[in-house]
Amino acid sequence: MSFWEYILLFGTVFLGGSSGFLFPKEQKNLLQIVLSFSGAYILGIAVLHLMPWAFGSGDSQAGLFVLLGFFVQLLLEQLSAGVEHGHIHAPHQLSAGFVFSVMFGLCVHAFVEGIPLSYYGEMHEISHGGHSHSSNHLLYGIILHHIPAAFALVFLMIISKLDKIWIWVCLFLFSFMSPLGAWLAGHFQLPASVEVKIIAFVIGSLLHISTVILFEMDSSSHHYISWKKLLAISAGLGIAVLTVL
Repeated sequence: MSFWEYILLFGTVFLGGSSGFLFPKEQKNLLQIVLSFSGAYILGIAVLHLMPWAFGSGDSQAGLFVLLGFFVQLLLEQLSAGVEHGHIHAPHQLSAGFVFSVMFGLCVHAFVEGIPLSYYGEMHEISHGGHSHSSNHLLYGIILHHIPAAFALVFLMIISKLDKIWIWVCLFLFSFMSPLGAWLAGHFQLPASVEVKIIAFVIGSLLHISTVILFEMDSSSHHYISWKKLLAISAGLGIAVLTVL
């Protein structure tokens, strides 16, 4: 990754989370629309770019690591309270344990997602026969996914009445995790077999997050998706499809 990509990854997520301080009331409808778009986009990137490379690598354990990533993300969400999906459920009484749990789940998730960014460009070039297509699909997908997650994190901490200085610390740590994962992976040469397994693991994580976002209905009593959410999903999938044309 280039320097500007690190700055873009950190800066957009940090600024997106900072916007949570500007809204005195929960912007749930807007947040769900943004999440729907980002969920559809990362689903498209996972299916159109990551899965063909992982399963075409010849690694017989790729499918196993997809399932592992799916399951581990399920466990992490028990700690993060579903902030990755825009869930904002403040506890009745704020505790250090709650803050640590949310941050641990989010930071592990963000760190792991950042690791493949260090070699995604090379992987993409190889899988496309050396053609100079854009190779920032995964970077943009992670940014689009983390911005609403950062917003939800900040808003959750605000309504939980956490001190503002600690909210800024939490936002900084979350924004820093993916760049850190990418930087460390870029400075430690990983065997190709390990890279495939990491990509497969991230695929499982992205599949879990995107499907949960997309399958959440707008009504708790009816299987209903609003036309706005449907348009956002269509736009996200459409843009993902354009990346292979």
